[in-house]
Amino acid sequence: MEQKILYFEKTGSQNQIKLIIHAKKRAAELEIDNIIVASTHGGTAKAVKNVFNDPKYNIIAVSIAEGFSMRDGWCMTTNERKNLEEGGITVLTASHALGDGVSSAFAEKYGGKPVEEIVRDAFYRFSQGMKVCVEIVLMAADAGLIPMDKEIMAIAGTGSGADTCIIVKPAYPRTFFELEIREILAKPRNLG
Repeated sequence: MEQKILYFEKTGSQNQIKLIIHAKKRAAELEIDNIIVASTHGGTAKAVKNVFNDPKYNIIAVSIAEGFSMRDGWCMTTNERKNLEEGGITVLTASHALGDGVSSAFAEKYGGKPVEEIVRDAFYRFSQGMKVCVEIVLMAADAGLIPMDKEIMAIAGTGSGADTCIIVKPAYPRTFFELEIREILAKPRNLG
């Protein structure tokens, strides 16, 4: 099999529309209906919804965990969430599957590195978007929002917008070794 992979010279939102159009084409070819999107304030999720433009798609926006509310502007507001949900997009806010949980608190206090953060750092070698794509699939699976017997598409990015897209056989965090990244549709070529 041969497939086209988009490699973006720079990370960031300038890649978003090209990525989403490419993703929609591949989702149609593979008959993938479940699209998970990292979306801090809803912009990327809305862009996916607008391009995919078909009610058959289950679009799930995964926002930044509320534990980051102390960082100015990082968390989705109530109005942003309501706007997405009224537009037919499911919104998930949960603990990040690849770090920033209880084990991270112990590491900050006593030193060391939790396993989740080691896994996270390995995915960062591909790109921040790759780490987030894997993480949001784990989070959506754990919340019961996706079927576990079908391939899933995940879209994420670096900073803002989307620059990474993968096709995944999902798994729960506790069954992480069952997760398979089956295709990389897009990623930034340079990580900075």
